[in-house]
Amino acid sequence: MTGMWQWDGFDAVENDVRAMVTDPGWAVLSPFARARMLAERALATSDGGRWLFGAHARWYRQDPADGRWYLTAPPADRDLRATAHRIRITSAVLPHLIPTGLDFTVDRGSVQGFVGPDVPYEITERVRELVISQRGRRREDFPLTVAFTGLFAPEVASPVAAIWGTLMWCAYAPAFDGNEVLLSMFGEFLARPLPGDEWVRWLPPTRLDDLVALYCERVRAAHPEAGLRLVALMADTAAVIHGDPRFGPRADALLCMLGPLLRRACQDPVLAHRGDEEVRDAWLARCPSHVTLPDAFPGEHFQHAVYDLVAALGFLATAGADPRAVAASLLAADLEALAPGAADGLSPWLDPESRHIVHAVLADASHPLRRCWPRSGELPAALHPPDRASAAALLGAAYAVGLAWCRLTGTEVPERGFATASAVVHRLTHERDDPAPGASGTYPRHF
Repeated sequence: MTGMWQWDGFDAVENDVRAMVTDPGWAVLSPFARARMLAERALATSDGGRWLFGAHARWYRQDPADGRWYLTAPPADRDLRATAHRIRITSAVLPHLIPTGLDFTVDRGSVQGFVGPDVPYEITERVRELVISQRGRRREDFPLTVAFTGLFAPEVASPVAAIWGTLMWCAYAPAFDGNEVLLSMFGEFLARPLPGDEWVRWLPPTRLDDLVALYCERVRAAHPEAGLRLVALMADTAAVIHGDPRFGPRADALLCMLGPLLRRACQDPVLAHRGDEEVRDAWLARCPSHVTLPDAFPGEHFQHAVYDLVAALGFLATAGADPRAVAASLLAADLEALAPGAADGLSPWLDPESRHIVHAVLADASHPLRRCWPRSGELPAALHPPDRASAAALLGAAYAVGLAWCRLTGTEVPERGFATASAVVHRLTHERDDPAPGASGTYPRHF
């Protein structure tokens, strides 16, 4: 009978594990006890799958061939989810699968790019104040490092680059509306137009190494206080933007990394004389464990980005489509357009099903999942997101996946964007950018 309640083993286990991990008693359990309790809450499905809801409050599926657990979005098919039943796995639950507790309570932020909802006015104005305050800096006192010399005009000093670099590093997916105020305020400092077109600026993210280099250059030049001023400017920028969910998680992580340096409670000035890598590693060691950064874990970051893409495609499940299969097909579309050979470098990080789909779709020009690919720069009608928020989420998630696999494989980020993300733009360009008063306009990651 339609409309009747249906058992969902995934929801049941997820609710059980969430209650267990967020209970105050979880924090005092030994690693062995945590692993045992998690092992007693595994799932088996009728297709032979074995699943764990674990670290980062996300699902993992076991590869029956080698026993490894892969970060994998759960199935959307209601009938398959209804067949799921609890089992106890006897193999060891490795530490990276076990929740810490904080990873279940932290806000994951938003997957949206900055196309659709603009950065809120109060944030852009505070960033503008930071930029204006740095206009009088001299290049001789604050020289640019290599990563920023091609972007900014010759007379621009590094404090402006520190603000820009912080914005780009903290952004989940730095795809911006071509008229975004946050970008236009930097126009007077740029040496060339930003990559993209009149609709979207497809910006490659700044690396943490680039922010580190700004600080280390000043320390090695015997101007440690100037280096500290740059770090303080990064922290000020992160503090301003952390209220936007698209910046928030990484902005908070950056504040944790920079805090000891600003309090002069670390050895970063000494490490700077040994090399940028030493300082970068020190900053990463202070990053909260629940934040997975491409700078430290590019493979794991790619897996999380694919997970986000599957979730952003969740609206397809109501039409009977499998968001996981569609996500793998769209990944293949981006690879085919830019670097088909890069698929081999991604295989170790994809779950077996997604890995098979990506390679099969790339190898077979008549594969039915190629019907999901963009055509003439637009998504097929069946893949059109149902509303503006979900379209912005799909754009951001797709761009984040592209950036992640480029980072992982060493592929250069395309200036005109990736096929999938670019195709979503058509769902957003003719709609207003400003959300209703009081609304954030962002699409949180509650998955």
